[in-house]
Amino acid sequence: MTKRDTSRRTSLIHGGTRRSQYGELSEAIFLTQGFVYDTAEQAEQRFIKAGEDEFIYARYGNPTLRMFEDRIAGYLGYEDAFACASGMAAVSGALMALTKAGDHVVASRALFGSCLYVLEDIMGRFGVEITLIDGTDNAAWEAAIRPDTRLVFLESISNPTLEVIDLAHVCRVAHAHGALVLVDDAMATPVFSWAKACGADLAIVSTTKHVDGQGRMLGGVICGARDLIRGPIETYIKHTGGAMNPFTAWTHLKALETMELRVRAQAQGALDLAQALADHPALSSVRYPTHAAHPQHALARKQADYGGTVLTIDVKGGQESCFRVLNALQLILISNNFADAKSIATHPATTTHQRLPQEQKDILGITPGLIRLSVGLEDPKDLLDDLVQALEQA
Repeated sequence: MTKRDTSRRTSLIHGGTRRSQYGELSEAIFLTQGFVYDTAEQAEQRFIKAGEDEFIYARYGNPTLRMFEDRIAGYLGYEDAFACASGMAAVSGALMALTKAGDHVVASRALFGSCLYVLEDIMGRFGVEITLIDGTDNAAWEAAIRPDTRLVFLESISNPTLEVIDLAHVCRVAHAHGALVLVDDAMATPVFSWAKACGADLAIVSTTKHVDGQGRMLGGVICGARDLIRGPIETYIKHTGGAMNPFTAWTHLKALETMELRVRAQAQGALDLAQALADHPALSSVRYPTHAAHPQHALARKQADYGGTVLTIDVKGGQESCFRVLNALQLILISNNFADAKSIATHPATTTHQRLPQEQKDILGITPGLIRLSVGLEDPKDLLDDLVQALEQA
C-alpha cells in the first residue's frame, strides 16, 4: 500500500516522516538555530534557492517543522503549510502577508476578539478597508464582496457563540470576484474541518487547541496552495519572526498520533451534554452546532459529522446566577482556553471577549449568562453530574 492509498487517520501517524541516517522510529527533534554548509558555493546556492530538504535558519524552516507542516497539510488536504508560533501569529501572518494598503477585506463580525483587533485596528491603520457582516446571512456576503475584494476571512464556527457559516456559498461568491478565502478552523477542529472540501484557499488551525490538546504548547499553522505558502506567507513570517519552535513541532507530531481519537471522543461528549441539558429549567438556551436546537443544525450536519468539542449554555438570571454556577463547579475548571483534555468553563463576556463594546456583544449574542463549555476527555456522565449540581445554584 502506498502512502497515497492510506486514510486520513493513518496519515496522522506516518505523514511527512523524515528519518536521519540513524533510522529512528520516533520523529527526531532538530534543536538547532542554523545549518552548516560543506562549501561557500553550497551556502550561496542555498540562499538563492533551497531544496525541499535543505535548510538555512530555524526562522525559515527546520526538519522537525517540515515534518509537522507536511503531516498537517496532508491531513487537511492542502499542498503545503507554514507552522507559526501561535494561532494568532498564523491569523495575523496570513492576513498581513496577503494584503496591502488599498485592499478590501470582507469578514464575518462573529470573530475572536484578537482577530477583530488585527482586522480593525492594525490592518485598518495601514490602509486596508474592512467590511464586517453577519456571516450567517448568505445575501450579506453577496452584497459585501466586490470586484476589488482581495480577501474573505471567517471562522467556520464562531467563537464563542458557535454560529455556522455556509462556507461553500462564501467560496463560490468570493471566487467569482477573484478573492481568496481564509478560514479559521479553531472551533471546527482539524478533524471535522470542511475548509478544503468547500473550496477555501487557506485554512488556519490554532494548534494550541486540538492538535496539542493537553494544555502545553502554543502554536498555529496556515495550510494552502504551495505558491501561497512558500510565496508571500513564508516570506512575511520568516522576516517578521513568527515561526514555530522545533520542540513545539515535535510535541505536535506526537499529539497528532492521538488527535482523531481524542477529538472524536470529545465531540461525542459535547453532543451528549447538549442533549442532556437541552430542557434544563435553569437554562435559556443550549447550543451545539449539530444538535437539533441549534438554528443552523441542518447546515452544520451537511458540512461535518460533529460540531466540534465546545457547546454553550445560557444561564437564566444573568451574570450573578452564571457566576454562582461557575463557582459551584467541582470537576470542570474555570479557564479561558478550550480544546484541552480537561473540561473548561469560560465566561466570555468578562474574559475572552471583555474588551468588545456592549453593543457588539449584544449583536453577537455574548450575554451575561453565556458559558462556553469545552468538553475534555472525562467521562461525560461525570461532567453532566457536575453541571447539574452546579446549575442547582442558579
